[in-house]
Amino acid sequence: MARRFLVTGGAGFIGSAVVRRLISQTEHEVLVLDKLTYAGNLDSLAPVAGSNRFHFLKADICDGPAVAAAMADFSPDIVMHLAAESHVDRSIDGPAAFVTTNVVGTTTLLEAALAHWRSLPEGRRRDFRFHHVSTDEVFGSLGPEGFFTETSPYDPRSPYSASKAASDHFVRAFHHTYGLPVVVTNCSNNYGPYHFPEKLIPLMILNGLEGKPLPVYGTGENVRDWLYVDDHARALILAAEEGNVGATYCIGGHNERRNIDVVRAICALLDEMAPDATIGPRERLITFVVDRPGHDRRYAIDAGKIAAELGWRPTETFESGLAKTVRWYLDNRDWWQRVRNGVYRGERLGMGA
Repeated sequence: MARRFLVTGGAGFIGSAVVRRLISQTEHEVLVLDKLTYAGNLDSLAPVAGSNRFHFLKADICDGPAVAAAMADFSPDIVMHLAAESHVDRSIDGPAAFVTTNVVGTTTLLEAALAHWRSLPEGRRRDFRFHHVSTDEVFGSLGPEGFFTETSPYDPRSPYSASKAASDHFVRAFHHTYGLPVVVTNCSNNYGPYHFPEKLIPLMILNGLEGKPLPVYGTGENVRDWLYVDDHARALILAAEEGNVGATYCIGGHNERRNIDVVRAICALLDEMAPDATIGPRERLITFVVDRPGHDRRYAIDAGKIAAELGWRPTETFESGLAKTVRWYLDNRDWWQRVRNGVYRGERLGMGA
């Protein structure tokens, strides 16, 4: 059955992957609501922008009247909320913006969604979902063993994760207080095509291509669970359509890697796919730099619940996904060159100064 999806943050990295999948592989109609901050990129939606089922509205989720008007005009069956300030380093440099977007913005969106849901006829009201997309960083830092699950206690360590934790709590509060039918998902680190180049993997790829230093925080021993973005997009749509009301689902790639090992793998792929005698082996470019303040040691997710209840499992290994990612950046220089020439030039963020 075709549904109407309102996707906030749909011009961002994960949001655009969701929208491309909704338009190319389903019959659903999609309205993207995006403020187009530095990380919002309409080029990421170009593959589906010509569809008559795709619509775009430039708006801020903190703008209550604009959000309410979008709800009334488009009348969504499902709201997928991905709009967020999302980079830990930027939250260290400027935490207030994260509170504004991630907490105030989410609450503004919830108020509009609640009013819209209450206005729907009974059948559509029963099937409506508000899907809030969050992060595993709300759970804090793990030791060398164990995994985050849906019942892990919240222990955010950065301004970013604290703002996402607050937004998670507001979503659940609207469900318990007002009955709004919600689903929450918490994901591990995403990577893949169209990733904004301030993040680890695309930054290493682009610096490696250009023969620039590859800055690794601290000793590179921090561990992350890596999730290919298209696997995540598939999980998010499944959770939005079939997830149980009030449920939380943790989504992970089952691919734990130390940061230093991720960077070395990128170096090896670049040396294979784009050898450059003037640069030489890219591992020589690795440079250890002052660590991020409060850098969490390890994240890892147990994705058993979404596998058991909804049948989702990742299809990409880290090796296959990383190879696809490097190849995409090699083949799509125009996309990332426009970013490098504009809003982000590879500078170090998050020094906490």
